[in-house]
Amino acid sequence: MISDATLTRINEAVQLHHHQGRREAARDLFAQIWDEIGGQQGDPLHICVLAHAMADVQDDVHQELIWDQRALAAADLLTDTRVAQAGVTLPVAGLYPSLHLNLAECYRKLGDLDRAREHLQRAQAGIGALGDDEYAQLIKSGMDRLTQELTSE
Repeated sequence: MISDATLTRINEAVQLHHHQGRREAARDLFAQIWDEIGGQQGDPLHICVLAHAMADVQDDVHQELIWDQRALAAADLLTDTRVAQAGVTLPVAGLYPSLHLNLAECYRKLGDLDRAREHLQRAQAGIGALGDDEYAQLIKSGMDRLTQELTSE
């Protein structure tokens, strides 16, 4: 169970977007939380999770890419100890497949297929850090879909 109040608030914004279809409200809440955590000076775990989710509510793919890059950079600063302290059950390595998948998708949308393939390969290389639960299946299906798209382009 997540024991970190900031992560709980980020999850509330995610719910606004994914379950209520309130993309703009989610984006506004993410922006508010971003300011509260000190932006890029904040806790890398908060930056990683928030930026990863903020990317999903961007209308412009260039902005989506910036947020995805922030999430990846913050993940590189994380430790398993910090993640566990927050009540997150995944190890840090378990964050990378989704982060790289999102970057691959951004690069595909931008027409940079070489970078898209590079990040897709990195996502595939890290998939072993995930179990075989619903989350892992979601990431694997995203990788399969993107592989098909990149094969046809």
